[in-house]
Amino acid sequence: MRIGFLGAGNMASAILRGMRDMEKGCYDISEAAVRRAEQELGARGFSSGEALCAWADIVVLAVKPQVLEGAVRPLAGALAGKAVASIAAGWSLERLAALLPESRLCRVMPNTPAMVGAGMAAIAKETTFAPAEFDCIRAVFSAIGRAVVVEERLFDAVTAVSGSGPAYLYMVIEAMADAGVREGLSRASALELAAQTALGSAKMVLESGLHPAALRDMVCSPGGTTIDAVCTLEEKGLRAAVESAVRVCAEKSRAMSKQ
Repeated sequence: MRIGFLGAGNMASAILRGMRDMEKGCYDISEAAVRRAEQELGARGFSSGEALCAWADIVVLAVKPQVLEGAVRPLAGALAGKAVASIAAGWSLERLAALLPESRLCRVMPNTPAMVGAGMAAIAKETTFAPAEFDCIRAVFSAIGRAVVVEERLFDAVTAVSGSGPAYLYMVIEAMADAGVREGLSRASALELAAQTALGSAKMVLESGLHPAALRDMVCSPGGTTIDAVCTLEEKGLRAAVESAVRVCAEKSRAMSKQ
């Protein structure tokens, strides 16, 4: 299937980069962005949204949420009868259906690590895509990391855990690196140690099948250094702070989607 992207910004470029063996195209109001997608990502560039819609079997709405309506409303006729996937935060399937009543719809929530091929995307279960179209869009987002299918009512939780989650983890990596510098490491070494440790730990969670608590216990030798550090993190409220952050983020996401 031919996948066309309305928008060629950072997220669209990340997805296009991962689509190595797929037929892909894009349109953007920035001619420079279209040229870059052609030259660097192997995408077919289009000079108008209408031309992109006519060519594509599936159109991905990859424009910013605040400009989506203005960008898409003029294309409603061109998108009639088309499969349309949206990655715009806050745009529910109900809201998309009001804008594109004659299109088949799918909602996807990717995150920024897609830019390095390690993204996490959630795809709403309540799609009106044909089975082959749904399989195709799932393959697209799996190509830039991982993709899971969840009920759309859980998208606020998805936003709070994986959409905003990279920001939380960057703060942890920064804090670990700062502490390492305080202990005498160079800034470059401390940052590499912290970042690679986070990467490897996440990989172990995904590939070992073990609960994070079991993996933590494997590092905590009786009477050793790690258990003292873990107890300090508990005393300082790391777990409670993270859980509170996720809850506040989910609540804000719910409030924004109702606006």
